[in-house]
Amino acid sequence: MRRLVSRLTASALFSVFTATAGAQQIVDPSLFDVIPDQQVAPTILTIDVDRLFAQTQFGARIFRNYNEGRAALAAENPRIADALREEEIALAAQRNDMAPDVFRTEAEAFDAKAQAIRRAQDAKERALDDALNAGRDQFFVLSRPILGELMVERGAFALLDRRSAFLSLSSIDVTVDAIARIDETIGDGSEIALPAPTASDSTDLDNTAPDETGE
Repeated sequence: MRRLVSRLTASALFSVFTATAGAQQIVDPSLFDVIPDQQVAPTILTIDVDRLFAQTQFGARIFRNYNEGRAALAAENPRIADALREEEIALAAQRNDMAPDVFRTEAEAFDAKAQAIRRAQDAKERALDDALNAGRDQFFVLSRPILGELMVERGAFALLDRRSAFLSLSSIDVTVDAIARIDETIGDGSEIALPAPTASDSTDLDNTAPDETGE
């Protein structure tokens, strides 16, 4: 009798808590000292989306390319800055030997060149970020049917990001299984075309010219 009352009380608390937390939130039954008599197939599964992308072969390759591009850009920027600084110093040293209008023209050309190079470097950084986002988007497009198969196999009707669950049992998290299934199905995705980052491309200081708008 005491066990029945305990179960009824826990059930009432569970209903109130889930109603307050919201329909998409999952409550850990261990909070209520209720031990189910038999294993029940979960109707909802959870997954760690960030871990899924980062730890699959596909996601690891995308991150590796991104980090390599960022490192190349970080090494390139100081070299470009030093070269521009040397050019600026050399131009300033010639100022007394130039007619004012000639120096002004040279100075304006140098400034336009520096601005164009800065825009080019900024564009490289944006291209890296765009490639990372595009790779992530493509990863989830390719993995969605794989995750759907896993969900159906487990008898679940929903697969939630763990961040959307207020509380959940670790037993309904399928991240590890999903990573293994995705790796087995699509591998690192190296044969799938992805946007190529341009951060490793060197900037030609001598041939970089301002655009026609002069911005």
